[in-house]
Amino acid sequence: MDFTPIINQAVSMLWYLIPIAIFTSVIKTPWFKGVAGEFIVNVGAKIFLNKEEYHLIKNVTLPTEDGSTQIDHIIVSKFGVFVVETKNMKGWIFGSPNQKTWTQKIYKHSSKFQNPLHQNYKHSKILQSLLGLTDTQLFSVIVFVGDSTFKTDMPENVTYGQGYIRFIKSKKIPVLSDSEVKDVTEKIKAGRLTPSFKTNREHVKHVQSIVAEKEKAHHCPKCGGDMILREVKKGQKKGNKFWGCSKFPKCRGVINVT
Repeated sequence: MDFTPIINQAVSMLWYLIPIAIFTSVIKTPWFKGVAGEFIVNVGAKIFLNKEEYHLIKNVTLPTEDGSTQIDHIIVSKFGVFVVETKNMKGWIFGSPNQKTWTQKIYKHSSKFQNPLHQNYKHSKILQSLLGLTDTQLFSVIVFVGDSTFKTDMPENVTYGQGYIRFIKSKKIPVLSDSEVKDVTEKIKAGRLTPSFKTNREHVKHVQSIVAEKEKAHHCPKCGGDMILREVKKGQKKGNKFWGCSKFPKCRGVINVT
């Protein structure tokens, strides 16, 4: 029996499956989720914000003393400069403004991620320094997209979906003149690193080095806070060293010194 037609058909089907498998793998990566989230925010800004009043600048990489920082979106208007950080996540989201890390919970699995308010604070301050703006002229905005739900009360500048549009439009008192809006927009474009694959690659390397350094540090297994090297003061283990949570006695997380 000649199996050639069957083999040819199988090979043909395989060539169809390979691109599908690659595409499926790509859409699950953090990179793709980030791109998809930013695309959603871009579309929302273009549809719901008057482009004559609100000027959208996306994927802005600014130089810093220790490398670079990347801002997802900057929206410039006479009502202020809005620094927008996008999070494409699913599941339940727990967090408060002062916590170092927030929690994402999907069914029984929980994971920690950096407080986006703290993350965007650095972005905002670097941009504020570049532009010479006051605190009343610049606003930090966090927008979550994807199938996520806030399970704790969030401040008004932490939004979901098109909520960031409502936050931006809620600012109705002009804080910049038309000439200042133009000047701010030009300063951002002049101060940013040239958008390119090389710029993005170097920024990713910088972020990876920061993450690697943080992984070396000790974090509380209970709350994610910083740990302090302490010493047992009494008992049989007097003099022994251990890592104790900096939030003690509110948090009693401990890591033994090995």
